[in-house]
Amino acid sequence: MIIRKANVNDIPGIKSIIDHYAKIEKMLPRSLSELYEFTRSFYVCEKDGEIIGCCALQVSWEDMAEVMSFAVRPEYREKGIGTDLIKACLKEAKDLGINNVFTLTYAVPFFEKQGFEIIDKQLLPHKVWSGCIKCPKFPNCDEVAMMKKI
Repeated sequence: MIIRKANVNDIPGIKSIIDHYAKIEKMLPRSLSELYEFTRSFYVCEKDGEIIGCCALQVSWEDMAEVMSFAVRPEYREKGIGTDLIKACLKEAKDLGINNVFTLTYAVPFFEKQGFEIIDKQLLPHKVWSGCIKCPKFPNCDEVAMMKKI
């Protein structure tokens, strides 16, 4: 298994993983056009030519970035892949000079193990909420906002 930056050939695999979780309302759906647009933000975990995990780091403000579209195929969970994907995003944030990384998630225990803490959603920049309009749960979001200082 390798963790690496995504390329355009990975987008169908990323979309397949995201679609699985979006169908069960565990993450925000993403269109192909969005995924291609954010290709450079994604990391993937590849095993034998198959994309089995993904995660993106999107800069959202001067000193803030978001971990988004974080998912691992169900059959590969609990194997350290998620931790490795998050570590890659956090390293990139540090390299970019970003000190605050946040996420909106249902996987609170996982992110707590990675050093994230629950925060009030109101602390996040308004720009973050532009993606929420696409969510089937909007405006009754039940995701938890979490932040890690690097």
